[in-house]
Amino acid sequence: MTALLEICDLRIRFGAAEAVRGISFHLDEGEVLGLVGESGSGKSVTALAILGLLGPAAQVTGQVLWQGADLLRLSEDALRKLRGRQIAMIFQEPMTALNPAMRIGRQVAEAAEAHSPSWTGREAKRKAVAALEAVAIPDAARRYNDYPHQFSGGQRQRILIAMALINRPRLLIADEPTTALDVTVQAQVLELLKDLQRRYGLAMLFISHDLAVVGQMASRMAVMRAGQIVETGPARRLLTTPENSYTRSLLAAVPTLRTDRNQPLAKVG
Repeated sequence: MTALLEICDLRIRFGAAEAVRGISFHLDEGEVLGLVGESGSGKSVTALAILGLLGPAAQVTGQVLWQGADLLRLSEDALRKLRGRQIAMIFQEPMTALNPAMRIGRQVAEAAEAHSPSWTGREAKRKAVAALEAVAIPDAARRYNDYPHQFSGGQRQRILIAMALINRPRLLIADEPTTALDVTVQAQVLELLKDLQRRYGLAMLFISHDLAVVGQMASRMAVMRAGQIVETGPARRLLTTPENSYTRSLLAAVPTLRTDRNQPLAKVG
């Protein structure tokens, strides 16, 4: 059976700097894969490479196979038709991802209109309101004309999720979607993502530096370090009996209720 998404020997270079060094992994239909590692390990550039969003400064080689077709060989027009419709992405900072001068309802509706140009404005608005209701934005029809600054951080992240899912993609890439949120709101957004993933049967690539968060979301994990994947396997095993020394050091650096607050946290290395 062909994987929904398969990354083969992906390498990403910016001039002399190699950000990603020959990684390979796959993602099956309906599966949640956690991509975890410290900042600068290459997680986000991998996600951007999948969607062809790195720009001309990046030299990308290898294969990004979507249902067997190599996305790295597609034209920009073909990729544009794929983005948002088959593969969607949630970015980590909603205030930079949302247009502050544009009403949120129009931003969500635009995501639908981009792939359904024959729709009338009324049809797009109806679909946008339904998407906002699906992510639990209170009184969505009334708030359709509000601006991003009129929403809380958690609500803005929910709006980004609504934009990503409005076209019912098969794969959702979530790049650090809860990093900018406090712990309580983070838990609410994670629960929402889990519910939507089950409801729509989404495959999800969940990217984070937070092992505990990835453990809640993913059935399988891949650990990145310095542009390489150093360990992959079932999330439960990696969180309890990791084989790689770097994975073990990541876990040791996470504070718990039993951590001695008088001692420095373990160093990742």
